Amino acid sequence: MQSRVTGTTLPVLEIGLEPNDVIVATSGELSWMTPNVQMRTTTATAGSRGLWGAITRAVSGGGLFMTEFTSNSGMGAVAFAAKVPGQIMELQIQPGRGYLVHRHGFLCATQGVELTAALQRSLGGGIFGGEGFILQRLTGTCTAWVELGGEIVSHELGAGESLLVHPGHVGMFEESVSFDITTIRGISNALFGGDGLFLVNLTGPGRIWLQTLTMPNLAHALSPYLGRAEAQPTTAAAVEGGVAGAVLRDIFGGQR
Repeated sequence: MQSRVTGTTLPVLEIGLEPNDVIVATSGELSWMTPNVQMRTTTATAGSRGLWGAITRAVSGGGLFMTEFTSNSGMGAVAFAAKVPGQIMELQIQPGRGYLVHRHGFLCATQGVELTAALQRSLGGGIFGGEGFILQRLTGTCTAWVELGGEIVSHELGAGESLLVHPGHVGMFEESVSFDITTIRGISNALFGGDGLFLVNLTGPGRIWLQTLTMPNLAHALSPYLGRAEAQPTTAAAVEGGVAGAVLRDIFGGQR
């Protein structure tokens, strides 16, 4: 199996498949493939053990259904394009060396990936903390590819060293890094500062990757060019960001 990332602003991942190679991706990620590649959509993959495993994966943004791509007759190829301007990173995942990725970061992986939800200790923080606090946990033994928005800024945190990060800018970090939610200090800062109420407290040891482009900021930049009906917040839009929305989108085939 060979792979390459082509492009800069909106890159695409192309993977060459040898016979019996398997690539696992979230449903709806496919960009193009050769005719001899076969697709199999199922809930029983990416480490899922029954319906509950598939539901917890959907909560993390990974999807209730996943698609496996194989080439059983000669060499094949499959491609996955980035959804937003940013970068595609390749990760080597081994037991004891997993990663936590932002909610829509997982692109695809080889067979052996385990994709689950990672929640911090505070349930209230997970509900109200905003984008980035229901994370995808990537473990197992595989090669995986993730998508981060904008430019990537990486930091190596020493043991006990911490960094406070806006939720949307948390791209990915090693599973050795602990994370929790903290409120912004000062009532006036929280109410009128425009930065929300919560920050992520990342504590080492381990490496973290921060992303400069967040989906809320991108949506805010595009909102003046959309019709008033599309720009108005709705109940459906609010649900889409929550646990119920993640599951319902996959059941009824909606797009992220």
